[in-house]
Amino acid sequence: MTSFKIRDMAYISLFVVLITVGAKILIPVPVCPFTLQLLFTTLAGTLLGARRGSMAVFIYIILGLLGVPVFSSGGGLGYIFQPSFGYLIGFLIASFVTGAIIGSNPIKVSFERILLACFIGLFIVYFVGMTYLYIINTLYSGKIMTFAVLFLYCFVLAVPGDIVLCILASVLTKRLAHVITNTSEGFYGKEIKCN
Repeated sequence: MTSFKIRDMAYISLFVVLITVGAKILIPVPVCPFTLQLLFTTLAGTLLGARRGSMAVFIYIILGLLGVPVFSSGGGLGYIFQPSFGYLIGFLIASFVTGAIIGSNPIKVSFERILLACFIGLFIVYFVGMTYLYIINTLYSGKIMTFAVLFLYCFVLAVPGDIVLCILASVLTKRLAHVITNTSEGFYGKEIKCN
């Protein structure tokens, strides 16, 4: 049985919206489009923790696969055959791992540990995303893609911006942690039990 406070559900919903907005802010880079999804999926992990952060990303992915146009290029079940879908899987895993490294109270965690967690999450996103992209392009689409082209377009051109987003996520985590991890039983104090 999983216990969620109304406050937690509100934060999860908020991050689903933020991830959706981040997906729509598209910076065109050939082969691998650059969005702000990484910022918000990382913040979901650092601020909400492993379970609730990954839940926000999971709900976002499910909504997209159900046809809600939350992804950068729309939505629908067929999106799993998009080369960039692997990055969404990477976001899900990374948000859980990042949250697990930081723990349940980011207020007590050093900036350096938060930044390290964000970079580990970034590595996961790139590893899963690039692997999936290569497999879809070569095995499903039949496109010839060398590792050199993959590395250039999906790492070299994209990673500088994502490094900046990781630093920004770390700074925002330290500044916002006291708001998200407030344990006082105020307006959002009521718990809902989910079977």
